[in-house]
Amino acid sequence: MFDEIMRKFEGSPSQQEVIRLLLERGFSVNDEGRVVSGGIEIPNTGIAREIDVDRRVVDSTTSAILEDEELRRIFQNISSIPSLMDLAPVLDLSVLTVEVADADAPGIVAEITGRLAERDISIRQTISEDPEFTDDPKLYLVTDQPVPGDLLNELSSISFVRQISIA
Repeated sequence: MFDEIMRKFEGSPSQQEVIRLLLERGFSVNDEGRVVSGGIEIPNTGIAREIDVDRRVVDSTTSAILEDEELRRIFQNISSIPSLMDLAPVLDLSVLTVEVADADAPGIVAEITGRLAERDISIRQTISEDPEFTDDPKLYLVTDQPVPGDLLNELSSISFVRQISIA
């Protein structure tokens, strides 16, 4: 799906940057063509500054979104989810990051969370990046306690795991 969306803007790398930001942040586009997070409007100048494009690029991108029925449905229904990852150090939580060889394979989340549960490690939040929306999707697990080294080794040895890191 991500590739299909990006193809609609293949003639404009700047518009693709706007699309990428909207998807990454879970920003919506309302009926007036304004970028919003929930009911809060985000100025196009702020978006433009964040990705180093002209404000008019943001305007033209949101107009194109509203003119395309498929894009309109996507960008009027997307929403963001608050993440504990940046708060983890403040709240004394740990973040386990799992990179896999094939993010489309079934059972990845079940296998990792199951092994954490077997060790009585409570998971506060799980964030799984969608392989349709990012080139290198990762699985993030925010836990109440640090993951012990032997479990990290065990998780690293799973056939689909490419890399594990902890913060």
